[in-house]
Amino acid sequence: MRFSAGEKRSGSGVAPRAPVASSPKPPGLASVLTRNIDALTKRRRREERQATVQEKIADAITRFTGSMPFVYLHLVIFGFWIVANLGWVPSVPIWDASFVILAMWASVEAIFLSTFVLISQNRMAAAADKRADLDLQISLLAEHEVTKLMAVITAIAERVGVRVSDDPELEEAKQDVVPEAVLDEIENKTG
Repeated sequence: MRFSAGEKRSGSGVAPRAPVASSPKPPGLASVLTRNIDALTKRRRREERQATVQEKIADAITRFTGSMPFVYLHLVIFGFWIVANLGWVPSVPIWDASFVILAMWASVEAIFLSTFVLISQNRMAAAADKRADLDLQISLLAEHEVTKLMAVITAIAERVGVRVSDDPELEEAKQDVVPEAVLDEIENKTG
């Protein structure tokens, strides 16, 4: 028995699946998300506008060479080249019987295409580095805020008579993490 996308199995038969409702948005969250998305979109567009002409050309070439039309174009060109130079097309004279010209053309093309891809990858790596730096800064800020909240909550708990100061992990967690110390420890452990 086959089931459609809107159906599911149940005991003895098929029961219609209930429509999926989106979760309600908490008050104020939508505007924050919208603001952040708008800010990131504007920044990305600004960075695209600031790209040099050479970078834009390299990106366009990389986009095209990474597409199926590029594959089809090469299938047609190389296929015709090979078939014609094997003498299978009587009306076309053989111009590259040993396929040396085809091999040279493919080699030169590979050199240029790999260069364009590397240029685009370098730009993408730089953008990824910026995003990683932003993620790190946000994580450090969140960690700092959580540490401060823990200190405040601990103080409130002690003021109302809840004893929490005996927990050594809590005392350790109330201290800010020093990123340089973490990086040093990672480097020491990994050699």
